[in-house]
Amino acid sequence: MSAAPIKVLVIDDEPPIRKLLRMGLTTQGYDILEAPNGKTALEKLDEEPALIILDLGLPDVQGHELLRTIRARNEGVPIVVLSSRGDEAGKVQALDLGADDYLTKPFGMEELLARLRAALRHQLQVKGERPVFRTGDLSVDLVRRIVKIGDRDVKLSPKEYDLLRVLVQHSGKVLTHRFLLKELWDELTDAQYLRVYVRQLRQKIEADPERPQYVLTETGIGYRLKAGD
Repeated sequence: MSAAPIKVLVIDDEPPIRKLLRMGLTTQGYDILEAPNGKTALEKLDEEPALIILDLGLPDVQGHELLRTIRARNEGVPIVVLSSRGDEAGKVQALDLGADDYLTKPFGMEELLARLRAALRHQLQVKGERPVFRTGDLSVDLVRRIVKIGDRDVKLSPKEYDLLRVLVQHSGKVLTHRFLLKELWDELTDAQYLRVYVRQLRQKIEADPERPQYVLTETGIGYRLKAGD
């Protein structure tokens, strides 16, 4: 008996985009629900989608308001936001409101599929956090607080480890500067503190800190840890 297909709600007012997503995702085994506006989107929530793709530019409601409403009704459903190029402020606001990730239009189907897999995987991690995280040669034992690159132990300061732990807990998901500052320092709002610790962490876990493979920069927004294996 095969598993039921994963239900994805696509909220976008452009028929060509909805058709593109419907065709691309259906071939990958996803079950697609469509909503051309916010009103229909809220009705479709009753069908309990496992994941939502949300275009911020809707005709009847401000995208961020719809995102806030969806989050109030369902805290756990992964939401991937579609936004216009160069709208860093809009992306940051969406992430701070609870979006799991974002894609800039135009986007490639392979990139979208990878982001959807990462969002779904992160949801599973939240439900049952794995004690040992691995991506490439990096492994982080969250129970014993042991970090390794291959067979080599990596010695981190308490704050460096706290930064890595938060990134691991949200691996594959972009985290805003504001979110990371709040998680690590409570009162600090200057992203320069964060940049210092990211630089120090990269010096210890990256083969080439100038071209990081694990802790990736999302320009103007924050950081993302490469998704686990």
